[in-house]
Amino acid sequence: MTDGRNLFKNLLNIEDDPPPDEVKEIRRKEVLKATEILGVPNDNVIFLDFEDGFLSNYKAEAEEKVCEILRRYRPVEVYFPFKNDGHQDHRVTNKIVNKCVKNLGLKPEMYQYCIMHKFARFGPMFERVLGLFRRNITKVNVSQFLKIKEMAIREFKSEFSIISSRQNKPLEDKVDKYLKKNELFFR
Repeated sequence: MTDGRNLFKNLLNIEDDPPPDEVKEIRRKEVLKATEILGVPNDNVIFLDFEDGFLSNYKAEAEEKVCEILRRYRPVEVYFPFKNDGHQDHRVTNKIVNKCVKNLGLKPEMYQYCIMHKFARFGPMFERVLGLFRRNITKVNVSQFLKIKEMAIREFKSEFSIISSRQNKPLEDKVDKYLKKNELFFR
């Protein structure tokens, strides 16, 4: 959905070394390397290129593009960010995808993934407990894919280098956070 250009600017106040357009290209290359590792051909990756951190300003345009993609491919499964994800662009993406699926009258299986919960300390635990009552959590064992997942995650060097430096933790601690044997999807 977004181009990643403001990663260094927003997190480190770096505006010119590298400049946002260069960061955009770095992040695009990281995505293509990661998806290639996962077996996704570059031709199957669609970049919508809305400005990172400002997706809500482009909601109508984004809805138009997402609806066009959904109309063209008519997917049976849709994976998109969780409604309570910690990143504002992820939450906006959730609303856009839900609206487009509904407006098009599609009935795909909808799987929401959470990268970073809005209420980081208690949110994930709270959501799991609610999920038991609502029965809206799907748990998928991905243990046989952990090595390939790790290789793909490691391609996001720009993001992990910032997270590691800001939190004064080694890169290994940050990557391991995403290598769980079971993935949870909210439905």
